[in-house]
Amino acid sequence: MTAVASTVSGIRGGPDVSSRSPEAPAVISADNVTKTFGGGRVVALEDASFDIRPGEFISLVGPSGCGKSTLLRIIAGLIDKSGGSLKVHGEETIAPRRDVAMMFQKPTLLEWRTAVENVLLPSEIAGTVTDDDRRRALGLLKLAGLKDFAFSFPQQLSGGMQQRVALARLLQTGADILLLDEPFGALDEFTREHLNVELMRIVGEVGATTLFVTHNIGEAIFLADRVFVMTPRPGRLAEIIDVPFERPRQPALQLTTEFNQLVARVRSVLGGH
Repeated sequence: MTAVASTVSGIRGGPDVSSRSPEAPAVISADNVTKTFGGGRVVALEDASFDIRPGEFISLVGPSGCGKSTLLRIIAGLIDKSGGSLKVHGEETIAPRRDVAMMFQKPTLLEWRTAVENVLLPSEIAGTVTDDDRRRALGLLKLAGLKDFAFSFPQQLSGGMQQRVALARLLQTGADILLLDEPFGALDEFTREHLNVELMRIVGEVGATTLFVTHNIGEAIFLADRVFVMTPRPGRLAEIIDVPFERPRQPALQLTTEFNQLVARVRSVLGGH
C-alpha cells in the first residue's frame, strides 16, 4: 500500500489539508446560482450560494432531480448557469477548465482501449505519456483493486470494475478540483466501503478539493467535511452541516452514536422539504 500511496501522491503537489481553514480564500464561490431549462419553465437549481475552501471535501445529498448533478456540471463549465455567479479560483466559469475534473455516473470508457490505456487518456490529451505516467496509472488501478485487469478491455469488466477504472482516470488528470457524481453507486458494499476509505486518504494526500454527490446519507457524512443538503426541485440549499469527526476515519465510525445522530439530522432536514 505504501508504494501505491507514493505513486498516487505524485499526481500533484496539492495544497496542504491545513488550508481548510475559514481564512483560506475560496476555491469555489457561488452567489445565487440558478439554472433553468426549457426556456425558463423548469427551475433545476435556484439561488445556491456557498464558498468552498482549498482541500475541503463536500458531499451533496438530496432527492433525485434536486440539481446536484446540475451544480457539478456548472462548476465543471460543462453547462452555463442561468443566473448568479459561480467562480473557480476567482474566475467566472464559462468553459471547461483543466484544473477541474469530473467523474460521471457512468464510466464512459473507450471500448477499444484497455483499462490502463483508458486511465492514461488524460496524460495523452495533455500531450505526452511518460514512464512516470504509466507507473502512476498502474498504481491507481492497483489501488482500485484492478491490478490483474490493467490490460483488460471494458467489455471484459463488470460495471463496478469499469467505474473503478473511471475513478483511476479521474485521479490521473492531476486536477485540484474533483467532481464525483455518485461514483460508487454500482459497487458492492464491501468494495464501496474500501474505496471510500481510500478516496479520503488520496484526496487528503494530494490536497484535492472534492465535491461528491451521493444518495447515501451515511456515505455523505463519512466522507465529508461539510454536507450540503438540497431540497426537491427547484433545488435549493436547505442546510450546510459541518461534520465534526477527525481524520483519518475508519468504517467503525459509522457504528457510533454521534455518527448516527448526524445521519438522523440530515434525514430530518431532507424530510422537512
